[in-house]
Amino acid sequence: MPETKTPLGPADIQGLLPPATPEVDALRRRLLDVLFTPTRLRMSYEEFLDWADEDTLAEWVNGEVIMTSPASQQHQKISDFLSFILHTFTEERALGTVLSAPFQMKLENGREPDIIFVATEHLGRLKKNYLDGPADLAVEIISPESAARDRGDKFYEYARGGVPEYWLIDPLGEQVDFYRLAGDRYETAFSGHEGRYDALVIPGFWLQVAWLWQEPLPKVLDVLRKLEIV
Repeated sequence: MPETKTPLGPADIQGLLPPATPEVDALRRRLLDVLFTPTRLRMSYEEFLDWADEDTLAEWVNGEVIMTSPASQQHQKISDFLSFILHTFTEERALGTVLSAPFQMKLENGREPDIIFVATEHLGRLKKNYLDGPADLAVEIISPESAARDRGDKFYEYARGGVPEYWLIDPLGEQVDFYRLAGDRYETAFSGHEGRYDALVIPGFWLQVAWLWQEPLPKVLDVLRKLEIV
């Protein structure tokens, strides 16, 4: 019968190192920090902004750093497609600006929606590396890992925080749920697999939901022509 091996603990690691010297003590501390520091770090939001770089996939929730998973290829294709047409449309109509993750939206927590739109009249909320307050539109593209957050915690946080429009896009289920704020709660504006949806906070912008499930996705120039941008 093969021998069962017990995972190494801090005491085992210390026993493998040579006798103590200042250099060995420093190495021991660094090694133990790397191997046994909890995956969730606690810090202030200001510390989080200093700690995270442009490639960090993380959110700041109740004072803790919550790491998120990299996006799938399908997720990224839909995100890029929507970001491009939204950005081009809003830029050409001088309606505001569109930003995609990783970029923080700071409400009660620091979240990273996949896409946000900030209307011209609210551009003062934009800081160097985060949005201080609600976006006019937040878009989340659901993955198996994010579904509970997107439909649970974020759904209620975005409503309490005053995000007027919230889009949930589920590529695996080929289903969208688009919400509009009524008081401090969301009401369903559109839900389904296909059909046309006219955005609330981006005047003149509409989307054929079935575009999102096409393989390959529609050509961006064709979509912009239909939107009368080019």
